[in-house]
Amino acid sequence: MELRQLEYFVAVAEERNFTRAAERVRISQSGVSAQIRRLERELGAELFDRASRVVALTAAGKAALEPARAALAAAESVARAVDDVRGLIRGGLTVGMVTGCTITPLFAALADLSAGHPGVELSLLELPSDGLADGVRSGALDVALLGAAALPEGLEALTLIREPLTALVPPEHPLAGRTEATLAEVCAYPVVCMPPGTGLRTVFDLACAARDLTPHVSLTASAADAIADLSARGLGAAILTPSMSAAYADRLTVLPLSDASDPAYLALVWRPNPSPAVRAFLTHARARFALPGQDGVIRPDS
Repeated sequence: MELRQLEYFVAVAEERNFTRAAERVRISQSGVSAQIRRLERELGAELFDRASRVVALTAAGKAALEPARAALAAAESVARAVDDVRGLIRGGLTVGMVTGCTITPLFAALADLSAGHPGVELSLLELPSDGLADGVRSGALDVALLGAAALPEGLEALTLIREPLTALVPPEHPLAGRTEATLAEVCAYPVVCMPPGTGLRTVFDLACAARDLTPHVSLTASAADAIADLSARGLGAAILTPSMSAAYADRLTVLPLSDASDPAYLALVWRPNPSPAVRAFLTHARARFALPGQDGVIRPDS
């Protein structure tokens, strides 16, 4: 009995499909089938009911699944323990990031990790913020950079930015001569904002709802550059944060919102008890974002 046979067995059991399992373990479907047949001969029992339309475990397969998972976990622990002694980090790191992300310190931290730990296989996925926390909770993602109205429950978080909303308007806008504005004053005109599901949009929608305001969001875009450019062309007041707004102050008037103090968060989130690869990535992220060490970790209940 070989570990790779157990790996293929677990993959088929979890995917309930030989083709998807083969893609997951990155070998041909015939190779997966052959190894599982060998395992079944060694065990003296069929593990899958191949007569049904959907691949299903037999009674023997159900009995074998948890011990197989435990054996694979134990083997991974052995390898990890030896790598820790040798100062090596291996395995995969799947990072999720908000759609339209242009935050270069994140990319620099990934490059640092790859250079320092070439045994770590990196994956980067771009998703809406409202799906990133669930991806981390489910294990589909190891760590995620997300925007939110509040830090997600059940996850550890490293806050990168915590800022209130601000509005930006072009020179010809009626509010252009002001030094600040209220949310109601801005919402009296068309607004350009990020799409629903993003952290900044959630903060904006909650702030408007708290004041019984129904803004006319004329256009949406995922990137701050696009929002600012649409506003500069007279298509609406842009809703961003102060750090985002600074780059456009030469062509747009930046208006702090005097009655919208609830912050928008940009944070890295991960599950408790992170893997060595996650811990290494966070070390590089703290350095690239010029953040403190463990004191920079903010938990949702803090």
